[in-house]
Amino acid sequence: MNDNWSEPIFDEFGMTQWFWRVTHKENFRLGKNVEIGSFTIIDAMNSVSIEDNVKIGWNCSIMSNSTIDGKQVYIILKEGCGIGANSVIFPNVIIGKNAIIGANSLVNCNIPENEVWAGSPAKKIQ
Repeated sequence: MNDNWSEPIFDEFGMTQWFWRVTHKENFRLGKNVEIGSFTIIDAMNSVSIEDNVKIGWNCSIMSNSTIDGKQVYIILKEGCGIGANSVIFPNVIIGKNAIIGANSLVNCNIPENEVWAGSPAKKIQ
């Protein structure tokens, strides 16, 4: 656990002091010791839950809402998972505990715990 961790401070537009942003903050749940890279956008229109010790790289898009196919459900990032930089997480996805998503990946399905996935769309690589 990071003893220096502190909760984000959101401005009126949902932007944090670390330059990541949440829309619909009322539907956003954030665990402890979470690191989120700058320029990441989290659309919590329906529900986004990020559990403890999750690491998210720079410039990721995490979406609980889709204007294209009407999926409007949830995103859950389980404890200890990691999301590589520039990745996109689609609605209705659960990333399992301690799972790793490689950089530049597109995740459109649930990822089991302790697995490594990468690609577009993401596929199991370990």
